Amino acid sequence: MHSLPLFMKLEGRPVILLGKGDAAAAKRRLLERAGADIQTNEDAQAALAVVAIEDERQALAVIASLKARGVLVNAVDRPTHCDFTLPAIVDRDPVLIAIGTGGASAGLAKALRQRLEALLPASLGALAEALGKARTAMRTRWPEASSRRRAIDAGLAEGGPLDPLTGADAAMVERWLGTADSKERAAPRLHKIVITSDDPDELTLRAARHLGQADVVFHAPGVAPAILDRARADATRVSATHRPDWAGPGLALWLHREDDK
Repeated sequence: MHSLPLFMKLEGRPVILLGKGDAAAAKRRLLERAGADIQTNEDAQAALAVVAIEDERQALAVIASLKARGVLVNAVDRPTHCDFTLPAIVDRDPVLIAIGTGGASAGLAKALRQRLEALLPASLGALAEALGKARTAMRTRWPEASSRRRAIDAGLAEGGPLDPLTGADAAMVERWLGTADSKERAAPRLHKIVITSDDPDELTLRAARHLGQADVVFHAPGVAPAILDRARADATRVSATHRPDWAGPGLALWLHREDDK
């Protein structure tokens, strides 16, 4: 992973924007949408700066000066000089999806954004707000964090009552909370996945889905890190030489290569 994606609140915070032309205007619009206090003076006090100066020598001099002060810089069309990049954004407030390529191709990020725009319903933001307001009710119904997470995962799963791609809204969240079993516990499950390639793009859809859901991932030593990276970030990863015993709760995976015993 070349960068750590972060969402920074810029409402009322100063951000330096230097340069003229279409690129600078586009960055200005983006910063204005985020509520930033845009400063056009290089010497302004700010933690972030966007440099959209076309002249190479002038731009590099300004970038060096800003970095010497500890300011993080986005250097437009100069990816090797960027401390941070500005992604393509799908906005379903409060849901934000950011797509970045590390400055490799803004065109690719734009193409992906356009595809995602067509997939995500306008009701997605309302669903997120309803889930946020339901936190207390969910904690009451599922006091244990692991049970609560599994219930939410099941509700939001493909075909579930809160499937976010089907237009689920606030009313559906209320109905889901009213009908879900407060004592429901997920039966322990252990799925075996045979890894045939070190390329995560060759995972089956089912394997990729399980990796995104599993609580624990047991894996043989020969399983590539790129495969393990497809698991949930908070899933427990355990290296093992043999198929483990699993008493739960929740879903565990046993990943091994075809030639592993």
